[in-house]
Amino acid sequence: MKALALDLGRARTGVAVSDPSGTLVRPLPVVHEVDRPEGAAALDAVIATEQPEVIVIGQPLLMSGEAGEQAHHASSFAGRLRRRVAARVVLVDERLSTSEASRRIREAGSSADLDSVAACVILEAWLRSNAEAA
Repeated sequence: MKALALDLGRARTGVAVSDPSGTLVRPLPVVHEVDRPEGAAALDAVIATEQPEVIVIGQPLLMSGEAGEQAHHASSFAGRLRRRVAARVVLVDERLSTSEASRRIREAGSSADLDSVAACVILEAWLRSNAEAA
């Protein structure tokens, strides 16, 4: 199942996509200001190009597991996206994804975009959890 993940940010949104088998994940360029018309159009173009069956949006819960302001923003964004796309849209807990992405970039000595690597971390976790459930 081809999936696309978003590490949602107000200014920059990291994007990652899996191959159709859901085995390999790769980062895509960030999309800027997805809450504005230009950013929404850019995101819609990525979705149209990639044609995912599911879109996974990281929901940044607080360490306590409660939803803070950013988690509510992710939930609201997911609702708006569901009305625009045919793909299934799901929210997943993304706690510590940016820390993991940072570690990966540092260890690899990479100049990869942190937001899109964080989207890869989110997507890999979602794919793993769905493979275990199947």
